[in-house]
Amino acid sequence: MKIGIVGAGVAGLSSANRLRSAGHEVHVFEANDYVGGKLHSFETAGYRFDAGPSLFTMPQLLDEVFHEAGRNPRDYYTYQKIDPACHYFWEDGSNFEAPGDTDRFAEAAAQTFGVDASRLRDYFERSAEIYDITEDVFLKSSLHKLSTYLKSSTLRSMMSLHKARIFSTMHAVNADLMKHDKLTQLFDRYATYNGSNPYKAPGTLTVIPTLEHRWGTFLPEGGMHEISKSLYKLALDQGVVFHLGDSVSEIVLDGKTAAGLQSKSGSYSFDAVVSNADVVPTYKHLLPNTKLPQSIARQERSSSALIFYWGVSKEFEHMGLHNIFWSEHYKEEFEYLFEKKELHSDPTVYVNITSKYVAEDAPEGCENWFVMVNAPHVAGQDWEALREKARSSILSKLNRILGCNMEAYIACERVLDPPGIESQSASHLGSLYGSSSNSRFSAFLRHPNFSQKLKNLYFCGGSVHPGGGIPLCLLSGKIVSDLIS
Repeated sequence: MKIGIVGAGVAGLSSANRLRSAGHEVHVFEANDYVGGKLHSFETAGYRFDAGPSLFTMPQLLDEVFHEAGRNPRDYYTYQKIDPACHYFWEDGSNFEAPGDTDRFAEAAAQTFGVDASRLRDYFERSAEIYDITEDVFLKSSLHKLSTYLKSSTLRSMMSLHKARIFSTMHAVNADLMKHDKLTQLFDRYATYNGSNPYKAPGTLTVIPTLEHRWGTFLPEGGMHEISKSLYKLALDQGVVFHLGDSVSEIVLDGKTAAGLQSKSGSYSFDAVVSNADVVPTYKHLLPNTKLPQSIARQERSSSALIFYWGVSKEFEHMGLHNIFWSEHYKEEFEYLFEKKELHSDPTVYVNITSKYVAEDAPEGCENWFVMVNAPHVAGQDWEALREKARSSILSKLNRILGCNMEAYIACERVLDPPGIESQSASHLGSLYGSSSNSRFSAFLRHPNFSQKLKNLYFCGGSVHPGGGIPLCLLSGKIVSDLIS
């Protein structure tokens, strides 16, 4: 088959490589002059920054793409395990360096927080069990195909689904199992990995910690952008044709069948079309005569992000690759994000510093700080005012906890807000993960990986099943490839 793919994000690159490995002719159209979607990088004033995703887990899913092509992934990219996995800082002066594996995490947390280590081990065992129950059905298969429900593995999963605590909230499960405010907060944060609210999202999301602690946290040599660059190189080696800087204006239909693409450079005929673009703009702009399903239009959007890229003229030895500075008003922070569509005056601050492991990412004696707070999606806010408010709040928190005048060390700065995310990546309303997972039925309500109205039209990426984040986008590309092939 001759297949056209709209978008060269992680999911688009994953599906392109898998489809090419299966023997299809594949063309990828990307409006930008670079690949990776949100997963790209930039340099300024001697500092290099990964612009988007900063967490790499489950590298085996990335390796799979290369193995399917008969290639050695180590010929394309290498990575190292990060330990400690994350550094946590609270306003009361306490901090915790979280080891990267479950046993050492349990022991370290027991010493730091004065809890029984067995409680943590039980939690991780539960998390791993939920993953094993849901993996085949919810992550690796189409939830919208009857054949999925006829598999024996699906039946086994459904019979065990009660163990996933689907009728409790993530926070309720964490509070019940942790019985410690700081540990509950620590594990509630995993809801933000798919842009959700732990006080509303189902207990099923307690599966997320297993992605980080069961296998570990990693960083590719050279930074996160090496993931998309390696997938791009593999695709070129396999003969995938790329049309960079060539934006698609329409998915061409022949009756009720996707038959091609109209791009800036011309018209192209295809046997199947895959959209790696956000599903809402796909319907609005590329399928103008096809209505967006109301079930998708009604879904609550995920959170977005406000990111400050700071070149910092100082090294902070007690910080690591991943760092969290906690809000003292965590529940209120999510109420602001999802109900008021505002930023709280005391946000939780995430700081990623790749120069801790990639020396070339910053000048000697300096660090590249990717500073992020969770933000609401675009809803008519005054983002200039919100940027200033957030910057002031972030600096105040860092100054208090780190005991310094942080602004004095900022040598250069760039800012990316939700409107910028929307314009750069065509993510509807700047949402990072499409719809939120603030409902127990969210997994079933995400848009399927194929059109239920148009033949030969498929969807992959963070806005459709199985969801956002690098591992799920890689799996999204696999599902599409399996459906087509």
